[in-house]
Amino acid sequence: MSAPTREAATPATSTRPAARTRRGRWLTDWDPEDEAAWAAGGRSVARRNLLASIVCEFLGFCVWALWSVVVPQLPAAGFDLSVDQQFWLIALPALVGAALRIPYTFAVPLFGGRTWTVVSALLLLLPVAALTWVVGRPGTPFGVLLAVAALAGLGGGNFASSMTNITFFFPEREKGRALGVNAAGGNLGTGVVQLAVPAIITIGAGVQLQRIGLVLVPLVLLAAVLAWRSMDNLASVRADYRSFALAAAQRHTWIISFLYVGTFGSFIGYSGAFPTLLKTQFVGASPALAFLGALVGALSRPLGGMLADRLGGARVTIGSFGLLTAGAGGALVALAQHSFGLFFASFMVLFLGTGLGNGATYRMIPAVFRATALARGGDVAVARKAAAGCLGIAGAVGAFGGFLIPRGFAVSTTATGSVAAAIMCFLIAYLVMAALTWAVYRRPGSALAGESI
Repeated sequence: MSAPTREAATPATSTRPAARTRRGRWLTDWDPEDEAAWAAGGRSVARRNLLASIVCEFLGFCVWALWSVVVPQLPAAGFDLSVDQQFWLIALPALVGAALRIPYTFAVPLFGGRTWTVVSALLLLLPVAALTWVVGRPGTPFGVLLAVAALAGLGGGNFASSMTNITFFFPEREKGRALGVNAAGGNLGTGVVQLAVPAIITIGAGVQLQRIGLVLVPLVLLAAVLAWRSMDNLASVRADYRSFALAAAQRHTWIISFLYVGTFGSFIGYSGAFPTLLKTQFVGASPALAFLGALVGALSRPLGGMLADRLGGARVTIGSFGLLTAGAGGALVALAQHSFGLFFASFMVLFLGTGLGNGATYRMIPAVFRATALARGGDVAVARKAAAGCLGIAGAVGAFGGFLIPRGFAVSTTATGSVAAAIMCFLIAYLVMAALTWAVYRRPGSALAGESI
Protein backbone atom coordinates (compact mmCIF):
# COMPACT_ATOMS: atom_id res chain seq x y z
CA MET A 1 0.00 0.00 0.00
CA SER A 2 1.68 3.18 -1.06
CA ALA A 3 0.88 6.74 -1.87
CA PRO A 4 4.48 8.01 -2.03
CA THR A 5 6.17 7.83 -5.39
CA ARG A 6 9.67 7.50 -6.79
CA GLU A 7 11.25 10.24 -8.88
CA ALA A 8 11.85 9.71 -12.57
CA ALA A 9 13.86 6.57 -13.33
CA THR A 10 17.14 6.36 -15.15
CA PRO A 11 16.81 4.61 -18.54
CA ALA A 12 17.10 0.80 -18.45
CA THR A 13 20.23 0.94 -20.62
CA SER A 14 22.24 2.62 -17.86
CA THR A 15 25.44 0.88 -16.78
CA ARG A 16 25.87 2.76 -13.49
CA PRO A 17 26.18 0.86 -10.19
CA ALA A 18 23.03 -0.18 -8.28
CA ALA A 19 23.12 3.04 -6.23
CA ARG A 20 25.45 5.38 -4.43
CA THR A 21 25.38 5.62 -0.65
CA ARG A 22 25.76 8.78 1.36
CA ARG A 23 26.08 9.21 5.11
CA GLY A 24 23.21 7.72 7.11
CA ARG A 25 22.68 4.80 4.71
CA TRP A 26 20.76 6.90 2.16
CA LEU A 27 20.85 5.41 -1.35
CA THR A 28 20.88 7.87 -4.21
CA ASP A 29 20.16 7.10 -7.88
CA TRP A 30 18.18 4.01 -6.89
CA ASP A 31 16.27 2.57 -9.85
CA PRO A 32 15.19 -1.08 -9.67
CA GLU A 33 13.92 -0.90 -13.26
CA ASP A 34 17.50 -0.43 -14.48
CA GLU A 35 18.33 -4.04 -15.36
CA ALA A 36 22.09 -3.48 -15.40
CA ALA A 37 22.09 -1.87 -11.96
CA TRP A 38 19.71 -4.54 -10.66
CA ALA A 39 22.04 -7.34 -11.77
CA ALA A 40 25.12 -5.47 -10.50
CA GLY A 41 23.91 -5.55 -6.90
CA GLY A 42 20.47 -3.98 -6.77
CA ARG A 43 18.75 -7.34 -6.25
CA SER A 44 20.87 -8.20 -3.21
CA VAL A 45 20.22 -4.77 -1.70
CA ALA A 46 16.48 -5.16 -2.19
CA ARG A 47 16.42 -8.65 -0.69
CA ARG A 48 18.45 -7.52 2.30
CA ASN A 49 15.92 -4.76 2.99
CA LEU A 50 13.02 -7.17 2.44
CA LEU A 51 14.35 -9.66 5.00
CA ALA A 52 14.73 -7.04 7.72
CA SER A 53 11.31 -5.61 6.83
CA ILE A 54 9.66 -9.02 7.22
CA VAL A 55 11.22 -9.52 10.66
CA CYS A 56 10.04 -6.13 11.92
CA GLU A 57 6.58 -6.49 10.40
CA PHE A 58 6.30 -10.00 11.85
CA LEU A 59 6.90 -8.61 15.34
CA GLY A 60 4.44 -5.80 14.61
CA PHE A 61 1.71 -8.35 13.96
CA CYS A 62 2.76 -10.28 17.07
CA VAL A 63 2.22 -7.19 19.19
CA TRP A 64 -0.99 -6.27 17.34
CA ALA A 65 -2.43 -9.71 18.16
CA LEU A 66 -1.15 -9.92 21.75
CA TRP A 67 -4.44 -9.04 23.41
CA SER A 68 -6.25 -11.76 21.46
CA VAL A 69 -4.10 -14.24 23.41
CA VAL A 70 -3.99 -12.38 26.71
CA VAL A 71 -7.74 -11.73 27.12
CA PRO A 72 -8.78 -15.42 27.47
CA GLN A 73 -6.11 -15.77 30.19
CA LEU A 74 -7.09 -12.69 32.24
CA PRO A 75 -9.72 -14.47 34.42
CA ALA A 76 -7.09 -17.00 35.50
CA ALA A 77 -4.81 -14.07 36.39
CA GLY A 78 -7.47 -12.60 38.71
CA PHE A 79 -9.25 -10.13 36.41
CA ASP A 80 -13.05 -9.97 36.58
CA LEU A 81 -14.26 -8.89 33.14
CA SER A 82 -17.59 -9.20 31.36
CA VAL A 83 -17.80 -10.68 27.86
CA ASP A 84 -18.42 -7.19 26.47
CA GLN A 85 -15.29 -5.86 28.19
CA GLN A 86 -13.21 -8.76 26.89
CA PHE A 87 -14.25 -8.07 23.30
CA TRP A 88 -13.49 -4.36 23.76
CA LEU A 89 -9.92 -5.25 24.70
CA ILE A 90 -9.68 -7.44 21.60
CA ALA A 91 -11.25 -4.92 19.22
CA LEU A 92 -9.49 -1.70 20.23
CA PRO A 93 -6.00 -2.59 18.95
CA ALA A 94 -7.51 -3.23 15.50
CA LEU A 95 -9.23 0.16 15.54
CA VAL A 96 -6.05 2.02 16.48
CA GLY A 97 -3.98 0.03 13.99
CA ALA A 98 -6.40 0.91 11.19
CA ALA A 99 -6.28 4.60 12.08
CA LEU A 100 -2.46 4.61 12.03
CA ARG A 101 -2.08 3.06 8.59
CA ILE A 102 -2.19 6.24 6.50
CA PRO A 103 0.16 8.31 8.72
CA TYR A 104 2.57 5.34 8.84
CA THR A 105 2.47 5.25 5.03
CA PHE A 106 3.69 8.85 4.79
CA ALA A 107 6.32 8.34 7.49
CA VAL A 108 8.49 6.40 5.00
CA PRO A 109 9.19 9.31 2.59
CA LEU A 110 9.33 11.76 5.49
CA PHE A 111 11.98 9.96 7.57
CA GLY A 112 13.33 7.26 5.25
CA GLY A 113 12.41 3.57 5.21
CA ARG A 114 15.36 2.41 7.30
CA THR A 115 14.97 5.17 9.88
CA TRP A 116 11.24 4.69 10.24
CA THR A 117 11.53 0.90 10.46
CA VAL A 118 13.91 1.30 13.40
CA VAL A 119 11.64 3.88 15.07
CA SER A 120 8.44 1.89 14.51
CA ALA A 121 10.12 -1.26 15.85
CA LEU A 122 11.26 0.52 19.00
CA LEU A 123 7.76 1.95 19.48
CA LEU A 124 6.59 -1.64 20.00
CA LEU A 125 8.35 -1.54 23.37
CA LEU A 126 5.53 0.72 24.64
CA PRO A 127 2.64 -1.76 24.26
CA VAL A 128 4.80 -4.70 25.37
CA ALA A 129 6.11 -2.98 28.50
CA ALA A 130 2.68 -1.56 29.40
CA LEU A 131 1.01 -4.96 29.00
CA THR A 132 3.71 -6.66 31.09
CA TRP A 133 3.13 -4.10 33.86
CA VAL A 134 -0.67 -4.17 33.87
CA VAL A 135 -1.32 -7.93 33.75
CA GLY A 136 0.20 -8.33 37.21
CA ARG A 137 -2.35 -5.91 38.71
CA PRO A 138 -5.85 -7.47 38.69
CA GLY A 139 -7.32 -4.40 40.36
CA THR A 140 -6.43 -2.15 37.41
CA PRO A 141 -9.44 -0.04 36.29
CA PHE A 142 -10.95 -1.11 32.98
CA GLY A 143 -10.19 2.29 31.44
CA VAL A 144 -6.49 1.75 32.03
CA LEU A 145 -6.71 -1.72 30.49
CA LEU A 146 -8.33 -0.15 27.42
CA ALA A 147 -5.54 2.43 27.12
CA VAL A 148 -2.87 -0.27 27.33
CA ALA A 149 -4.72 -2.40 24.75
CA ALA A 150 -4.92 0.61 22.44
CA LEU A 151 -1.11 0.86 22.44
CA ALA A 152 -0.99 -2.54 20.72
CA GLY A 153 -2.42 -0.78 17.65
CA LEU A 154 1.11 0.51 17.00
CA GLY A 155 1.87 -2.96 15.68
CA GLY A 156 -0.89 -2.62 13.09
CA GLY A 157 0.59 0.55 11.68
CA ASN A 158 3.85 -1.27 10.92
CA PHE A 159 2.23 -3.17 8.07
CA ALA A 160 1.48 0.03 6.15
CA SER A 161 4.97 1.51 6.40
CA SER A 162 6.61 -1.84 5.66
CA MET A 163 4.59 -2.42 2.49
CA THR A 164 5.15 1.16 1.37
CA ASN A 165 8.89 0.93 1.84
CA ILE A 166 9.33 -2.41 0.06
CA THR A 167 7.31 -1.16 -2.91
CA PHE A 168 10.20 1.10 -3.92
CA PHE A 169 12.94 -1.54 -3.72
CA PHE A 170 11.66 -3.96 -6.38
CA PRO A 171 10.96 -3.63 -10.13
CA GLU A 172 7.41 -4.05 -11.37
CA ARG A 173 8.09 -7.59 -12.62
CA GLU A 174 9.06 -8.73 -9.08
CA LYS A 175 7.02 -6.35 -6.96
CA GLY A 176 3.95 -8.55 -6.57
CA ARG A 177 5.95 -11.50 -5.28
CA ALA A 178 8.01 -9.33 -2.92
CA LEU A 179 4.93 -7.64 -1.45
CA GLY A 180 3.18 -11.00 -1.13
CA VAL A 181 6.09 -12.47 0.81
CA ASN A 182 6.34 -9.34 2.95
CA ALA A 183 2.62 -9.41 3.77
CA ALA A 184 2.52 -13.14 4.46
CA GLY A 185 5.58 -12.92 6.69
CA GLY A 186 3.88 -10.23 8.72
CA ASN A 187 0.52 -11.99 8.89
CA LEU A 188 2.26 -15.09 10.24
CA GLY A 189 3.02 -13.13 13.39
CA THR A 190 -0.61 -13.46 14.44
CA GLY A 191 -0.55 -17.25 14.30
CA VAL A 192 2.88 -17.58 15.88
CA VAL A 193 2.03 -15.39 18.86
CA GLN A 194 -1.19 -17.33 19.41
CA LEU A 195 0.82 -20.56 19.41
CA ALA A 196 3.80 -19.46 21.47
CA VAL A 197 2.36 -17.19 24.15
CA PRO A 198 -0.02 -19.73 25.78
CA ALA A 199 2.88 -22.16 26.12
CA ILE A 200 5.23 -19.52 27.53
CA ILE A 201 2.84 -18.14 30.15
CA THR A 202 1.69 -21.55 31.44
CA ILE A 203 5.08 -23.22 31.94
CA GLY A 204 5.20 -24.32 35.56
CA ALA A 205 2.47 -23.41 38.05
CA GLY A 206 -0.31 -20.94 37.30
CA VAL A 207 -0.52 -18.32 34.56
CA GLN A 208 2.44 -15.95 34.37
CA LEU A 209 1.41 -13.26 31.86
CA GLN A 210 4.39 -11.09 32.80
CA ARG A 211 6.65 -13.45 30.86
CA ILE A 212 5.38 -11.89 27.62
CA GLY A 213 7.64 -8.90 28.13
CA LEU A 214 10.64 -11.03 28.98
CA VAL A 215 10.33 -12.73 25.60
CA LEU A 216 9.23 -9.87 23.34
CA VAL A 217 11.37 -6.98 24.61
CA PRO A 218 14.70 -8.55 23.54
CA LEU A 219 13.17 -9.66 20.23
CA VAL A 220 12.00 -6.12 19.49
CA LEU A 221 15.45 -4.74 20.30
CA LEU A 222 17.09 -7.33 18.04
CA ALA A 223 14.69 -6.43 15.21
CA ALA A 224 15.54 -2.74 15.58
CA VAL A 225 19.27 -3.53 15.46
CA LEU A 226 18.73 -5.71 12.38
CA ALA A 227 16.87 -2.89 10.61
CA TRP A 228 19.58 -0.39 11.58
CA ARG A 229 22.39 -2.58 10.27
CA SER A 230 20.70 -4.10 7.21
CA MET A 231 18.31 -1.56 5.71
CA ASP A 232 18.67 1.57 3.60
CA ASN A 233 16.86 4.85 3.11
CA LEU A 234 15.97 5.88 -0.47
CA ALA A 235 16.67 9.50 -1.30
CA SER A 236 14.44 9.42 -4.38
CA VAL A 237 11.16 8.65 -2.56
CA ARG A 238 8.78 11.58 -2.22
CA ALA A 239 5.36 11.82 -0.59
CA ASP A 240 2.57 12.04 -3.16
CA TYR A 241 -0.55 13.31 -1.43
CA ARG A 242 -2.21 13.86 -4.82
CA SER A 243 -2.59 10.12 -5.30
CA PHE A 244 -4.84 9.94 -2.23
CA ALA A 245 -6.96 12.78 -3.58
CA LEU A 246 -7.22 11.08 -6.98
CA ALA A 247 -8.21 7.80 -5.36
CA ALA A 248 -10.76 9.36 -3.00
CA ALA A 249 -12.59 10.83 -6.00
CA GLN A 250 -13.02 7.39 -7.61
CA ARG A 251 -16.00 5.21 -6.69
CA HIS A 252 -13.93 2.07 -7.22
CA THR A 253 -11.74 3.06 -4.26
CA TRP A 254 -14.72 2.86 -1.92
CA ILE A 255 -16.13 -0.28 -3.51
CA ILE A 256 -12.80 -2.09 -3.11
CA SER A 257 -12.36 -0.70 0.41
CA PHE A 258 -15.76 -2.18 1.30
CA LEU A 259 -14.69 -5.53 -0.13
CA TYR A 260 -11.42 -5.37 1.80
CA VAL A 261 -13.36 -4.95 5.04
CA GLY A 262 -14.80 -8.39 4.25
CA THR A 263 -11.44 -10.01 3.48
CA PHE A 264 -8.62 -8.40 5.46
CA GLY A 265 -10.98 -7.06 8.11
CA SER A 266 -12.34 -10.56 8.62
CA PHE A 267 -8.83 -11.96 8.94
CA ILE A 268 -7.89 -9.48 11.66
CA GLY A 269 -11.29 -9.70 13.37
CA TYR A 270 -11.54 -13.48 13.45
CA SER A 271 -7.87 -13.83 14.42
CA GLY A 272 -8.45 -11.58 17.41
CA ALA A 273 -11.74 -13.11 18.50
CA PHE A 274 -11.14 -16.81 17.79
CA PRO A 275 -9.27 -17.68 21.02
CA THR A 276 -12.00 -16.08 23.15
CA LEU A 277 -14.74 -17.68 21.05
CA LEU A 278 -13.28 -21.14 21.59
CA LYS A 279 -13.06 -20.62 25.33
CA THR A 280 -16.53 -19.07 25.78
CA GLN A 281 -18.52 -21.22 23.36
CA PHE A 282 -17.05 -24.64 24.18
CA VAL A 283 -16.13 -25.42 27.78
CA GLY A 284 -12.78 -27.15 27.95
CA ALA A 285 -11.67 -26.11 24.45
CA SER A 286 -8.08 -24.87 24.33
CA PRO A 287 -7.66 -21.29 23.02
CA ALA A 288 -4.16 -22.35 21.93
CA LEU A 289 -5.71 -24.10 18.92
CA ALA A 290 -6.70 -20.69 17.54
CA PHE A 291 -3.24 -20.19 16.03
CA LEU A 292 -4.18 -22.58 13.21
CA GLY A 293 -6.76 -20.14 11.89
CA ALA A 294 -4.35 -17.22 11.63
CA LEU A 295 -1.78 -19.56 10.10
CA VAL A 296 -4.20 -20.68 7.37
CA GLY A 297 -5.17 -17.08 6.64
CA ALA A 298 -1.57 -15.91 6.38
CA LEU A 299 -0.33 -18.76 4.20
CA SER A 300 -3.28 -18.58 1.80
CA ARG A 301 -2.80 -14.87 1.05
CA PRO A 302 -0.01 -15.39 -1.53
CA LEU A 303 -2.08 -18.19 -3.08
CA GLY A 304 -4.96 -15.76 -3.54
CA GLY A 305 -2.68 -13.41 -5.44
CA MET A 306 -1.35 -16.18 -7.67
CA LEU A 307 -4.85 -17.46 -8.46
CA ALA A 308 -5.92 -13.90 -9.23
CA ASP A 309 -3.03 -13.52 -11.69
CA ARG A 310 -4.29 -16.60 -13.53
CA LEU A 311 -8.08 -16.36 -13.17
CA GLY A 312 -8.65 -12.66 -12.48
CA GLY A 313 -8.96 -10.88 -9.15
CA ALA A 314 -12.73 -10.43 -9.36
CA ARG A 315 -13.41 -14.13 -9.91
CA VAL A 316 -11.19 -15.19 -7.02
CA THR A 317 -12.67 -12.48 -4.79
CA ILE A 318 -16.18 -13.76 -5.49
CA GLY A 319 -14.98 -17.29 -4.77
CA SER A 320 -13.43 -16.15 -1.48
CA PHE A 321 -16.74 -14.63 -0.40
CA GLY A 322 -18.35 -17.95 -1.28
CA LEU A 323 -15.93 -19.66 1.11
CA LEU A 324 -16.63 -17.05 3.78
CA THR A 325 -20.37 -17.59 3.37
CA ALA A 326 -19.96 -21.37 3.64
CA GLY A 327 -17.74 -21.03 6.70
CA ALA A 328 -20.21 -18.72 8.43
CA GLY A 329 -23.06 -21.09 7.60
CA GLY A 330 -21.12 -24.04 9.00
CA ALA A 331 -20.38 -22.10 12.20
CA LEU A 332 -24.11 -21.40 12.67
CA VAL A 333 -24.94 -25.10 12.31
CA ALA A 334 -22.11 -25.99 14.71
CA LEU A 335 -23.45 -23.61 17.35
CA ALA A 336 -26.94 -25.06 16.99
CA GLN A 337 -25.58 -28.61 17.37
CA HIS A 338 -22.91 -27.60 19.88
CA SER A 339 -20.33 -29.37 17.71
CA PHE A 340 -16.79 -28.25 18.43
CA GLY A 341 -15.37 -30.16 15.47
CA LEU A 342 -17.72 -28.53 12.96
CA PHE A 343 -17.22 -25.10 14.53
CA PHE A 344 -13.44 -25.39 14.31
CA ALA A 345 -13.53 -26.71 10.73
CA SER A 346 -15.93 -23.93 9.71
CA PHE A 347 -13.54 -21.31 11.04
CA MET A 348 -10.69 -22.87 9.10
CA VAL A 349 -12.82 -22.36 5.97
CA LEU A 350 -13.43 -18.76 7.06
CA PHE A 351 -9.71 -18.13 7.48
CA LEU A 352 -8.97 -19.72 4.09
CA GLY A 353 -11.53 -17.38 2.52
CA THR A 354 -9.97 -14.33 4.16
CA GLY A 355 -6.47 -15.22 2.95
CA LEU A 356 -7.51 -15.90 -0.64
CA GLY A 357 -9.63 -12.76 -0.64
CA ASN A 358 -6.81 -10.59 0.71
CA GLY A 359 -4.51 -11.52 -2.15
CA ALA A 360 -7.19 -11.36 -4.84
CA THR A 361 -8.73 -8.04 -3.80
CA TYR A 362 -5.33 -6.32 -3.71
CA ARG A 363 -4.60 -7.76 -7.15
CA MET A 364 -7.80 -6.11 -8.47
CA ILE A 365 -6.76 -2.55 -7.60
CA PRO A 366 -4.17 -1.75 -10.32
CA ALA A 367 -6.20 -3.71 -12.89
CA VAL A 368 -9.42 -1.83 -12.12
CA PHE A 369 -7.84 1.63 -12.34
CA ARG A 370 -5.93 0.82 -15.51
CA ALA A 371 -9.02 -0.66 -17.20
CA THR A 372 -11.14 2.32 -16.16
CA ALA A 373 -8.61 4.78 -17.59
CA LEU A 374 -8.39 2.90 -20.90
CA ALA A 375 -12.16 2.63 -21.20
CA ARG A 376 -12.54 6.39 -20.70
CA GLY A 377 -9.55 7.35 -22.81
CA GLY A 378 -7.75 8.64 -19.74
CA ASP A 379 -4.09 8.82 -18.77
CA VAL A 380 -2.75 5.45 -17.56
CA ALA A 381 0.01 7.21 -15.56
CA VAL A 382 -2.62 9.16 -13.63
CA ALA A 383 -4.57 5.94 -13.11
CA ARG A 384 -1.45 4.35 -11.66
CA LYS A 385 -1.17 7.17 -9.13
CA ALA A 386 -4.83 6.76 -8.20
CA ALA A 387 -4.30 3.01 -7.77
CA ALA A 388 -1.42 3.69 -5.36
CA GLY A 389 -3.70 5.93 -3.31
CA CYS A 390 -6.42 3.29 -3.38
CA LEU A 391 -4.00 0.74 -1.94
CA GLY A 392 -3.45 3.00 1.05
CA ILE A 393 -7.11 3.88 1.58
CA ALA A 394 -8.35 0.31 1.14
CA GLY A 395 -5.71 -1.00 3.54
CA ALA A 396 -6.77 1.48 6.22
CA VAL A 397 -10.52 1.07 5.73
CA GLY A 398 -10.29 -2.72 5.49
CA ALA A 399 -8.49 -2.97 8.81
CA PHE A 400 -11.53 -1.48 10.56
CA GLY A 401 -13.18 -4.86 10.05
CA GLY A 402 -10.83 -6.09 12.77
CA PHE A 403 -12.74 -3.81 15.14
CA LEU A 404 -16.25 -4.48 13.82
CA ILE A 405 -16.14 -8.28 14.09
CA PRO A 406 -15.19 -8.54 17.80
CA ARG A 407 -17.65 -5.79 18.65
CA GLY A 408 -20.31 -7.63 16.66
CA PHE A 409 -19.72 -10.72 18.77
CA ALA A 410 -19.96 -8.62 21.95
CA VAL A 411 -23.22 -6.93 20.96
CA SER A 412 -24.72 -10.23 19.84
CA THR A 413 -23.80 -11.94 23.11
CA THR A 414 -25.16 -9.08 25.21
CA ALA A 415 -28.45 -8.88 23.29
CA THR A 416 -29.16 -12.57 22.65
CA GLY A 417 -26.77 -14.58 24.81
CA SER A 418 -25.16 -16.10 21.69
CA VAL A 419 -22.76 -15.10 18.90
CA ALA A 420 -25.08 -16.66 16.30
CA ALA A 421 -26.77 -13.37 15.43
CA ALA A 422 -23.40 -11.74 14.70
CA ILE A 423 -22.33 -14.63 12.47
CA MET A 424 -25.61 -14.41 10.57
CA CYS A 425 -24.96 -10.70 9.95
CA PHE A 426 -21.47 -11.49 8.69
CA LEU A 427 -22.87 -14.17 6.38
CA ILE A 428 -25.34 -11.70 4.87
CA ALA A 429 -22.53 -9.15 4.44
CA TYR A 430 -20.44 -11.70 2.52
CA LEU A 431 -23.34 -12.40 0.17
CA VAL A 432 -23.77 -8.67 -0.43
CA MET A 433 -20.04 -8.27 -1.13
CA ALA A 434 -20.01 -11.20 -3.56
CA ALA A 435 -23.03 -9.78 -5.38
CA LEU A 436 -21.43 -6.32 -5.54
CA THR A 437 -18.18 -7.71 -6.96
CA TRP A 438 -20.11 -9.61 -9.64
CA ALA A 439 -22.38 -6.65 -10.48
CA VAL A 440 -19.55 -4.15 -10.90
CA TYR A 441 -16.72 -6.27 -12.32
CA ARG A 442 -18.16 -9.46 -13.82
CA ARG A 443 -21.81 -8.87 -14.81
CA PRO A 444 -22.32 -9.10 -18.60
CA GLY A 445 -22.97 -5.63 -19.89
CA SER A 446 -21.20 -3.82 -17.05
CA ALA A 447 -18.50 -1.31 -17.96
CA LEU A 448 -15.60 -3.52 -16.86
CA ALA A 449 -17.03 -6.96 -17.61
CA GLY A 450 -14.82 -7.44 -20.65
CA GLU A 451 -11.61 -6.45 -18.89
CA SER A 452 -9.12 -8.77 -17.20
CA ILE A 453 -9.84 -7.85 -13.59
